[in-house]
Amino acid sequence: MAEIIQRDGTWTFDGETLRLVPGRDKNVSLLRKSLGELAVPLAALAGIAFEQGKKSGRLRLRLRDGADPLLQATGGKLGDAADPYQLAVEPDRYGVAEYVVDEVRNALLLEQVPAASCESYLLPGPSVPLSVSAGDGTASFDGEHIRLEWNWKTEEAKSASGTRSLALADVAAVEWQPAVGLENGYLRFTVRHSPTKAPPKYDPNSVELWGFKKDPLMALVAAAVQVRLPHPSGPAPAELQAAPALPAAPSAAPPEASGDDHDALLRRLRELGELHQSGILTDDEFSLAKQAVLKRM
Repeated sequence: MAEIIQRDGTWTFDGETLRLVPGRDKNVSLLRKSLGELAVPLAALAGIAFEQGKKSGRLRLRLRDGADPLLQATGGKLGDAADPYQLAVEPDRYGVAEYVVDEVRNALLLEQVPAASCESYLLPGPSVPLSVSAGDGTASFDGEHIRLEWNWKTEEAKSASGTRSLALADVAAVEWQPAVGLENGYLRFTVRHSPTKAPPKYDPNSVELWGFKKDPLMALVAAAVQVRLPHPSGPAPAELQAAPALPAAPSAAPPEASGDDHDALLRRLRELGELHQSGILTDDEFSLAKQAVLKRM
């Protein structure tokens, strides 16, 4: 087991799951504290890296595309402080951080975790019900309905429509955007058969965000909705219905072991190449793994 304990949080890896527990330090973001402990399965990981600095270092996880609904809904726009897949590391723990990186990388190699995108979410998303107040409104979600309530700072043109209740079945997409510079952010729901190009300030299906401390918490609502929508890389419902039934497995004798082994080794070489190209394996790691496979052929 590999473990690193810091004021910023604790990461523990048991060979199958990487557990991320946020620290109690005052500098830990509200988003990470609200998420609580995350159990990230090895199959969801695309890579891990450690960056050293003069005053502190940083562990960074890279998840496979489509593995986490939070990252899907936020589009990679979470800042470093709010990103639950980063950990600040103090200089006296650099060696421990490098050990954790080695353990995770070795497990990815041994388990032959693919670098390709996921076709279903491998993390469950935030638990519901949940409710967040930020910007010009409050967004609540119970797993089936989204409720948007406005406050005294909401534009009259939007608040005049009253409290909004959106059924999950009517939501086509959800997006969270942070405030950047003078441009406000938003939590936006795209409703089927009712598209709008109105800015969040006037869109009754959006909460406008102004860059305050609680803005990232709206990403929790986005993630809780996202995980219940069809996966972007998965087949559409119509495609599922039209998919032909798989034929029954033939009862013929299995192929000879030598041919089977040769094909498996060729597949392994291709997978190693993908891991190398994606940056999970270094040049040296790829060379050693490749030589080991070639010796078996």
